[in-house]
Amino acid sequence: MSEEKKQANRIQKSFLSPLEKKVLVALAKRMPRWVTSDMLTFVGFLGALVMATGYSLSNLNLHWLWLSCFGLFLNWFGDSLDGSLARVRNTQRKTYGFFIDHNVDVINETIMFVGVGCSPLVNMSFAMLALVAYFMLSVYVYIDCHLKGEMRLSYGGLGPTEFRIMLVIVNIAFMYIPWLSEWKRPITLFHNDFMIGLFDYIAVAAALLIIIFYLISFFKDAKYFNEVDPIKKPDQE
Repeated sequence: MSEEKKQANRIQKSFLSPLEKKVLVALAKRMPRWVTSDMLTFVGFLGALVMATGYSLSNLNLHWLWLSCFGLFLNWFGDSLDGSLARVRNTQRKTYGFFIDHNVDVINETIMFVGVGCSPLVNMSFAMLALVAYFMLSVYVYIDCHLKGEMRLSYGGLGPTEFRIMLVIVNIAFMYIPWLSEWKRPITLFHNDFMIGLFDYIAVAAALLIIIFYLISFFKDAKYFNEVDPIKKPDQE
């Protein structure tokens, strides 16, 4: 007989978390009964596709970035509300929900980062660097969830919602402040020539920041796990 899986303790300490929780609970209570968590997860997936489409089309006209902003809102609505709806209705499916939610997250984030790389904002190479850093931190969170029963959803006061809002601000600035899109500088990295703009630097800085969060958490938890699982002496085996 398999043991019932215990719900991981969600650690969400982002700046907007208190307000966001109230909004999500209020929305969940007002959702029609025919709306399900799986439907909202699909809405989040559609939001990722819409966002990536807007970024790709922004090569034709920068005002397509408004479509990306709408996609970010759809992604937030579906991705954030699916779990809240299950908790409000007390219909959580711990194993199925964990499996679906985090696998769809991987798909969504891949689509969204590739979409950003297809836009004139960020070079695809730097967008992929940011994606790799994000996946490093994600894998760390899943390992910690398995070993400690904790699901950390924010670092340094920043969570997915804060990053979405910052991306919307970047989109609007890119559309309406001309020099942001016009400023480019040539660089050579590993015998490859790049033309990089301001947001390329921002993408690299974001990737480095995520890696720093990863390393700080890694060394902190390595010390913790070394204490709870110390080296055994031969006579203790």
